[in-house]
Amino acid sequence: MVFLQVEKSWNVLISPDQLSPEGLLLRKSIIVRLLEDITNRKASKDHGYYIAVNQLKDISEGKVRELTGDVLFPVTFTCITQKPMKGEILVGCVEKILKHGVFLKSGPIENIFLSYKMMSDYKFIGGDNPMFMKDHSKLEKGTMVRFKVMGFRWMEADRQFQLLVSLAGDFLGPL
Repeated sequence: MVFLQVEKSWNVLISPDQLSPEGLLLRKSIIVRLLEDITNRKASKDHGYYIAVNQLKDISEGKVRELTGDVLFPVTFTCITQKPMKGEILVGCVEKILKHGVFLKSGPIENIFLSYKMMSDYKFIGGDNPMFMKDHSKLEKGTMVRFKVMGFRWMEADRQFQLLVSLAGDFLGPL
């Protein structure tokens, strides 16, 4: 996956009970809240999955919200993000096997589909432990697989990407 360093501006909302006259405790509250917000946000269409906050560049003066008493702090920071790209080679783990394909997981991406049509000569074998087999290699739950990204789309409702992948190419398949 492509790792990017992104500079972002964000508004951090601190409740009155978390405010402290001591500057270091206030800064800690802002950082903790920023990390919680990024964890809840998970990813964005433009930048991909938020992996880590790198540097807190600036905390601007807070503005009090009159109705609630909360304080809104504009914050500027850099963070590392991870975004899938068409054509790149990734490694993932088989999570679920169906007759029409395999669902994989790779890092923060939980929705990766490998269609049986993109598996070149693998045959489905059903039963209690379904799998796809080709010669002596098999795809079953827990197998690590190297694959190529054929396409992806952003799902706003889930705040994640869906990937369509293939095993067509050199050195792709079970590891």
